[in-house]
Amino acid sequence: MHYSQQEKYELIKLVEQSDLGVLRTLRELKLNKTTFYNWYKVYAEGGYDGLARKPSIRPSSWNRINELDRDKVVEIALEKPELSPREVAWHITDTFNYYISESSVYRILKANGLISVPSFRIMSASDSFHDKTTQVNQMWQTDFTYFKIYGWGWYYLSTILDDYSRFIINWKLCYNMKAQDVKDTIDEALLASDVSEENRPKLLSDNGSCYISNELAEYLQDKSIKHIRGRPLHPQTQGKIERYHRSMKNVVKLDNYFSPGQLEKKLQEFVHYYNYKRCHESLQNVTPADVYYGKAKQKLKQRSKTKIRTLKARKMEYQKLNLN
Repeated sequence: MHYSQQEKYELIKLVEQSDLGVLRTLRELKLNKTTFYNWYKVYAEGGYDGLARKPSIRPSSWNRINELDRDKVVEIALEKPELSPREVAWHITDTFNYYISESSVYRILKANGLISVPSFRIMSASDSFHDKTTQVNQMWQTDFTYFKIYGWGWYYLSTILDDYSRFIINWKLCYNMKAQDVKDTIDEALLASDVSEENRPKLLSDNGSCYISNELAEYLQDKSIKHIRGRPLHPQTQGKIERYHRSMKNVVKLDNYFSPGQLEKKLQEFVHYYNYKRCHESLQNVTPADVYYGKAKQKLKQRSKTKIRTLKARKMEYQKLNLN
């Protein structure tokens, strides 16, 4: 039975004023002797306030993040506002060799008012073509998107993305959306990827006029590239490049551009960030470059070692504190 602060006080006064003696009075009240003396001790030391029930304190978990590391999470989130809680967690793991879970980062940032309202997807794009790729340079996705430059008019961005790794192999800012622009983008991608003629990738595109032209068909045949076109009215077929363009424009279009050079510089910065810095959830939180250049397995192995080492250190620190 739990007694309130007031009830404890009244029982103490009743025992003090009783003519029966302490032990007999406690028997009559059916009150445990040890319990009463514990109350009396705290009452003698702290008065009425000492009788208040103390809130139960859960023992500190051995896996609790210490204050210094919590502050580090907040510091990084403020320095890199473009990173989501998931990306902050893996940035810390990879940069500082210190494991912290995504859920821990989320709770820390939420407690500090650094979690924004999540955005909702406007279109649910399929992440994979019906025949999934199993290695890099097996299939490339390509598409155009557009930008308006003040005083210059509309410019068109042609992009080639590796389906397996999501790595941006090449991009080109064009005046038009013609077959020649597609050919130029592919030529540069072939040079950048250094794929042999015997192992040319398939090319997945939509049914835009530049992609269904005879000019492009002849070019692709000459380059030994098989062309696959998505079904009409189903842009989800090119889900990966559609999503990339959407994410890229959400960042790049935050600024205004007054020359093609300004826009190209911003695009170059974003592509480098996307390829080499941004941990992609569908790639086990490694970057497209990690997958494209065959470094993903080693990074995942290192993360596993970092996690084991960090958790072991936390447990040892917890045990050390509880022995003192």
